[in-house]
Amino acid sequence: MRRLQGRQALVTGAATGIGRATAELFARHGANIVAFGFGGSLLDELASAIGGCAVHGDVTRQADIDAALRACDGQLDIVVNAAGIITPDRPETITDEVWAKTFAVNVTGTMAVCRAALPLLQQRGGAVVNVASVAAFNASPDSASYAASKAAVVSYTRSLAYAAGSYGVRANAVAPGWVRTPMSEYEMQLAAEKNNSTPENEFAATANRIALGRMAQPEEIAACCLFLASDEASFVTGATLVADGGGRAPVQSRAV
Repeated sequence: MRRLQGRQALVTGAATGIGRATAELFARHGANIVAFGFGGSLLDELASAIGGCAVHGDVTRQADIDAALRACDGQLDIVVNAAGIITPDRPETITDEVWAKTFAVNVTGTMAVCRAALPLLQQRGGAVVNVASVAAFNASPDSASYAASKAAVVSYTRSLAYAAGSYGVRANAVAPGWVRTPMSEYEMQLAAEKNNSTPENEFAATANRIALGRMAQPEEIAACCLFLASDEASFVTGATLVADGGGRAPVQSRAV
């Protein structure tokens, strides 16, 4: 069953990770994809593979957002905001520059894309899926700006849902836990350097604190985005779907 047949979807952060997996899955379900973000040849390869359109740009630049919207050719049914960054920081030493850049991409970029997309979404009654993080609810002291930014994404998504609902536009967030993406590879490399370990040992230790005993694959989070974007979630708006494999359970390690 092609659950998005004939629909136009804009996916930010589409070159890698959750954004790429979402673009690929949506295309398999019949959506026409505008893949927006950085990534150079990776973004071009994705667009070619799925028969979509690549728009190279930055969610912090309004001109680039406008270009992505023009590529939708006057029709837009779905927006997935998967663009995001993380820089390790702590509350006592965080710099203004890191805080500002993290919020510029993760929060303001998400808001700006939604704001620009709303006129088109309202014409047909569309769906927005914003990729937040379980860090919004279970923050780490080593990712203060990232966790705060993702909490802001959750709150903004609720506001958007109530504002846009009268136009038939739904807005939801998905809050992944640990996912095997380039972002998590970067985090595990830093953890390995700090702990005199290896990235794979850090991945294994992290997986041991998750109820399911493993990290997610990007395709699993893409499936959550598909549900929230599809008609199967027609009465779901203002919600946050947590997909963390039980990672928020208050345990230090799995029993077995």
